[in-house]
Amino acid sequence: MRKLFFLFLLPLSYVACNNNNATPPATVSADTAAAVTMPYTASYSSNFTAGKQSDVLTVLNSYKAWETGDMAGLKGTISDSILYIFPNGHTFNNTRDSFIVMASKFRDSLSKVQIDMVAWTSNHSVDKNEDWVNVWYKETDTYKSGKVDSLNFEDANQLKNGKVVFVTSYQQKLKP
Repeated sequence: MRKLFFLFLLPLSYVACNNNNATPPATVSADTAAAVTMPYTASYSSNFTAGKQSDVLTVLNSYKAWETGDMAGLKGTISDSILYIFPNGHTFNNTRDSFIVMASKFRDSLSKVQIDMVAWTSNHSVDKNEDWVNVWYKETDTYKSGKVDSLNFEDANQLKNGKVVFVTSYQQKLKP
């Protein structure tokens, strides 16, 4: 046991040593990163900056509204019209009210939705002047029939004037 303790103590003591003469780690400046030649040219954009946290809040509120079955709350996060591309390839391109009718029908088939939000990022495309929030999450749906289904998702949400106008969703089925 003492040998095992010593093996843990040795690396810890090494890390704890403070060498004031140590050279700080090298950093890569934005100019250095821009000088890198990529093997592809982005067809949409490769010029992004950090997006607004208020956009993240809007998007996360839309997922929370879906999870809790709050269709009025979901409606409040969506623009007057929305384009939604579902993972199966189905495309919805219509008004917010039509979207809420469709979403309500599906949500009514579920007794419970649980979302585990894994990560999100907010980005602003400088050259396109567009705002995006990407989210990664696991959704577990319990149908009124008792069937339970879990999927991993990655969604790209585009916002204009603080409202969701476009969503494209990708899913990964989990092993049973």
